[in-house]
Amino acid sequence: HAAANALEAMPQPVIAAVNGFAFGGGCELALACDIRLASGNARFAQPEVGLGIPPGWGGSQRLPRLVGPGIAAELILTGRHVLADEALRIGLVNAVHPADQLQPAALDMARAIARNSPRAVRAAKALMKLAFQGAPGAGLDAEVRAFGAAFETADQREGMTAFVEKRAAQFPD
Repeated sequence: HAAANALEAMPQPVIAAVNGFAFGGGCELALACDIRLASGNARFAQPEVGLGIPPGWGGSQRLPRLVGPGIAAELILTGRHVLADEALRIGLVNAVHPADQLQPAALDMARAIARNSPRAVRAAKALMKLAFQGAPGAGLDAEVRAFGAAFETADQREGMTAFVEKRAAQFPD
């Protein structure tokens, strides 16, 4: 499960592009990513209980956050396969694309993220993770601190100046 944890812990956004079967550990690797895109022929499942074991790479923790506890319980406890269209409907994936357009769609998503302030993207990712950890309100407190600190950065100055000047911001790496 170290691989899934490492993906989730990366400060940069991670995009999964699933084209085919993502069962068990493969599904759990996708769950650890920030954004999940799928081709129309993608299938997802957590079939471990049929093998006499529970999910072992974080699926029991990450799947309920994405699809809610009831749907997650059904999928984990039955091992039922989920097709791409259902995965989109239940919130398991962000979008479904034809197989030949999946990789370009993932690259477009990455470019859209990369156009933003790297510092702000890293902060936003870290703050979103806090929504599911710690005491209620801890994430909101951290968000207030990060928001205030962002106003002391060159990225904030460039972003606001570019907005006022009606041009694309040029953020340093």
